[in-house]
Amino acid sequence: MKYIDKTLIFEEDKIYYTDGGTTFEVMMDWEDSIMKASADYVCENGGDILEIGFGMGISAGHIQANNINSHTIIENHPQVIEKLKIWAQDKPNVIIVEGDWHDVKDSLSTYDGVFYDTWADENTSAFTTALLTWVKPKAKVSWWNNFTDKDDVFFIDGTTYEAINVNPVNNIYFNSNVYYLPKKQF
Repeated sequence: MKYIDKTLIFEEDKIYYTDGGTTFEVMMDWEDSIMKASADYVCENGGDILEIGFGMGISAGHIQANNINSHTIIENHPQVIEKLKIWAQDKPNVIIVEGDWHDVKDSLSTYDGVFYDTWADENTSAFTTALLTWVKPKAKVSWWNNFTDKDDVFFIDGTTYEAINVNPVNNIYFNSNVYYLPKKQF
């Protein structure tokens, strides 16, 4: 069963699901400092921002706190889409794109900032190529980095990393006290 077919459980501090007796956390509120730093970085140029993955809306809230023109959010999980629609009701600069980013990649515009944070994404390997078609000159891009020293997922030349001290609660996806925020300017 694919992630988008899983029944998610929403609590104040996390989103998760269970499968075969194992709990899979999708997102947790301890990530707030990471999401803020990511949002602030990709919004440094203002303008138009693309966010792939809404989750708990933590990064989206931080993106909205910046001086931007538009905020396009792509989300594929039906339950999260419903939360996103409610969240966006009073935000006229938000454009919601429902579905898998890979399916809509060729219909997207260009952006001054891009933030990519998905769960169980089957198309991760295609992100770098698609990204090159979305970025305006000087665009700032960041993504979720599961690695505890550097990002070995995308191999994007010129990426730098900012060390952020974090205090994660025990979870299945990240358990280090230092998060390395990827930063890439095109």
